[in-house]
Amino acid sequence: MAASSDSLADILERVLDKGVVIAGDIGVSVVDVELLTLRIRLFIASAQTAREMGMDWWTNDPFFAPNAARGELEGTDLAARVAELEARLPVPDGREEPR
Repeated sequence: MAASSDSLADILERVLDKGVVIAGDIGVSVVDVELLTLRIRLFIASAQTAREMGMDWWTNDPFFAPNAARGELEGTDLAARVAELEARLPVPDGREEPR
């Protein structure tokens, strides 16, 4: 067995630079009746490589990028809008008015 001169860091750098896709399907069947199918797709790459491939979903996700656009509610006070909408709702008989 020949010794490899590549270190773990070299291999990791190469993988992150090019990207690796791992795909698989897992199926659970009983008497030829499929009960469950899991499709697993795993893409391992650097953020730069993923962006080059058009996979930059995290840049617009508010959980990962707090300054990302938040749709039409951006710049509005959500609590004030909810209070305004609740004030427009009819009050059922015998109940207190919303505060």
